[in-house]
Amino acid sequence: MRLRRWVRRRLHGSVERGSMSVELVLIAPALALVILLLVAGARVALAGNAVESAAVAAARDASLSRTTAGAQAGAQLAAQTSVAQSGLACADFSVVVDDSGLNVPLGEVGTVSATLSCTLDLTDIALPGLPGAKTITTTASSPVDAFRERP
Repeated sequence: MRLRRWVRRRLHGSVERGSMSVELVLIAPALALVILLLVAGARVALAGNAVESAAVAAARDASLSRTTAGAQAGAQLAAQTSVAQSGLACADFSVVVDDSGLNVPLGEVGTVSATLSCTLDLTDIALPGLPGAKTITTTASSPVDAFRERP
C-alpha cells in the first residue's frame, strides 16, 4: 500500500513538473513583441507631438517677421530649436513656409503656415514588420496682424 502511494505520487507529480517552464517559453516571445510594439508606438506618438509643436513655433515666428526672407529664416530656426529641445533626432528634417500672408494689404488678416517633415529612425527597435523609418508631417498656421506695418 505504501509502495503504491509512493509510486502514484511520483508518477502524478512528474506530470505537472516543468509545465510552468513550458508556459513561460511559449508566452515570453509574445510578451516581448507586445512590449516592443508599445515602445515603437510611444516613440512615434512623442515624435508626432514634438513635430507638431515645432510647426506651431515655426508658424508663429514666421508670422511675426516683417519680410519673407526673415520669415523663412526665423521659421527654420524656431523649428530646429523646438525639435532640438524636445530631444528628437530626425534622420531627415525639412521646413516649408508659406509666407504669402505677409503680403496682404493693410487692414486684411493674412495667415502664414509652416509644414514640417521629420523622418524618424526606427531601426533600433527590432520588431518584425516594423518599417525602418517613419515620416511625420504636420502643418500649422498663424495669423498675421492686420494693422502692422508692411514692408
